[in-house]
Amino acid sequence: MIPTPSQTVGPFFSLGLDWPDGPYAVADDVPGAIWLRGRIVDGAGDPVPEGMIEIWQADPAGRFAHPDDPRGSAATPGFRGFARCGTDPDGRYAVRTVKPGPVPGDGELFQAPHIDVSVFARGLLDRLVTRVYFADEPAGNAADPVLAVVDPERRSTLLAQPGPDGYTFDIILQGDHETVFFAV
Repeated sequence: MIPTPSQTVGPFFSLGLDWPDGPYAVADDVPGAIWLRGRIVDGAGDPVPEGMIEIWQADPAGRFAHPDDPRGSAATPGFRGFARCGTDPDGRYAVRTVKPGPVPGDGELFQAPHIDVSVFARGLLDRLVTRVYFADEPAGNAADPVLAVVDPERRSTLLAQPGPDGYTFDIILQGDHETVFFAV
């Protein structure tokens, strides 16, 4: 017998998980707004419906929409820096945001532009945490201290590809091309 992908918990309980701004990390009129679109699929490539992603990110200046950011709160008007989006029956999600700027890392190092992502879905007893980096940021990605510890053969699972109205980033929960997830 061949094991099948696990989807043992569910249906996903969504009561109380609604976010007032839903999939919008930015207001409608923010200049430079983009869509981050993708799918969540299991190890067999089947869509994961009733899943959810949350994003947390910096604005284009590398600042977070949080009073504890030591450089001051986000400089982009209408930027919230957080969004939550459920998946449809085909496992698709779409989040309206802006491309983040580099953020300070340890010491003098900067982290490449990235978006932090939490994944919730049936079969997951704990959230999965990953990052979205941008394929069109090769210099920043090459110097990023977090990407440096990821196996070079797996780094591509963290790269969003440019699309017509933003970027595409698919999340694969298990298997040969599984997205890199971080223990936090």
